[in-house]
Amino acid sequence: ALLLSGCLARPWVRPAAGEDRALQSQAIEQAVLATASTGDWLVIRGYHATDTLVANATGIPLSHVGIYNGDLRMVIGAEGDGVQRESLTHFIARADRVLVVRPRWRSDGNASQAWAAAEALVGRDYDFLGTVGFNQPNRYYCSELALHIYRPWWRGTERFPKVIKPGELYLFGQVLYDSLDREERDDAAS
Repeated sequence: ALLLSGCLARPWVRPAAGEDRALQSQAIEQAVLATASTGDWLVIRGYHATDTLVANATGIPLSHVGIYNGDLRMVIGAEGDGVQRESLTHFIARADRVLVVRPRWRSDGNASQAWAAAEALVGRDYDFLGTVGFNQPNRYYCSELALHIYRPWWRGTERFPKVIKPGELYLFGQVLYDSLDREERDDAAS
């Protein structure tokens, strides 16, 4: 009934076919390279079934976040297998939409420290219970990890929800790029 009522946020997204998908990923990657800096968050709407679950459970058409390193062109994120590191190219190839969000606590002086904090957590387990409000120490889900690496720079006045949704991370930073905006401009120009 929910699917038919239109209450869900795009129940499924499917990658474009063949060359169109490669061109889409390439255009997004070039925009990220031109916009993002080390320590920024890359918030995506992915193609995987888990991404669909997250987007529909939260009612927000975004499903995952990774922490970006511009020098290495790498991304660290937390998924079912735990905290992992992957190439920017691979991360973007899994995404239908990408936002670059600059965390409010990020500065040129602390970006490499925030990245180092994320790297130190690679290999940690995924916080499955945290996704429903029962956080487990030393385990992380993606948006929990994204905020955690900036903990040393919090001002002490922050108030965070019990469950931090990837699609709400813009509340803790500034959106520098949204691939959806580009797609809408391209459609309008056609």
